[in-house]
Amino acid sequence: MSITVARPATRTPLAVGVATLVAFVLSSTYYTVFAEQYAALLGTPAAAGAPPVGQVLVELCRSAVLASVLALAASRTGTTTARGALGMALVAFVGFPAVLLSGSVLWDGVAVPLAVLHGGDWLIKLVVLSLVVVTVRNRPSRQRGAARS
Repeated sequence: MSITVARPATRTPLAVGVATLVAFVLSSTYYTVFAEQYAALLGTPAAAGAPPVGQVLVELCRSAVLASVLALAASRTGTTTARGALGMALVAFVGFPAVLLSGSVLWDGVAVPLAVLHGGDWLIKLVVLSLVVVTVRNRPSRQRGAARS
């Protein structure tokens, strides 16, 4: 059995880079907006200030992995439209974060509201990143020296 990997679109590295930054900003904003609820669910005071540099770097790496996986999925499935990107995001959400988060509630005693809070972050991130990856990978190229009208 052999695995054939489709040749990536020339804009895939750009799509992954853009999606990585978008994911980082989205999650940072999401958890800033819900900081009080998040802290209450954890039973700790709300964090003040920026997170340590190490955590930021790890989060950027996690975001890059997610963006890369979505770009690969888009490439392998031939997803080129916004509708396809939304479908890909919803399938990914049900197949991974929803399964993992529900398992943490069922088996580890994680509070349902905490799992829902994390699930919201994952759903937003998957939808937006799928749209970013598909849009950037498939945008028409501009020809150098082409006449502009």
